[in-house]
Amino acid sequence: MFLNNSFGKNLDIMHRSMDVSLLRRRVIANNIANSDTPNFKRQYVNFESELGRALASENKKKMEGFLTHPKHIPFNRPVSYQNVKPRVQLDYLTTSKNNGNNVDIEEEMMHSLENQLLYQTLTQSVRHQFSQINMVLQ
Repeated sequence: MFLNNSFGKNLDIMHRSMDVSLLRRRVIANNIANSDTPNFKRQYVNFESELGRALASENKKKMEGFLTHPKHIPFNRPVSYQNVKPRVQLDYLTTSKNNGNNVDIEEEMMHSLENQLLYQTLTQSVRHQFSQINMVLQ
């Protein structure tokens, strides 16, 4: 119902970001739990950069190219933000301990706090959106 306007789109993006924040919390907790496990590689969640690319592709000015065959790839294909999914990836490039483990407790705690603040900010934004709708309806 609301997805065709900015309210619905903003609310949907905030909802997806809150879901990603919960996934990120589980990943960070797993990293902290395995901080002493030999050869454990930390994981991280990649979502915001892909979401930004999808939102930017919707606003690009379109330059139409002449396609001579139906199987040719067009110059620009907008990506819907609704198709963007979070990806849990492994960090193979760093090693911070002699046992092959690359989890730094202080860094993970910082990421945990940052994630918690992001989630709280998102919940406040959603609450504010609905309070505005409630104010209009009254």
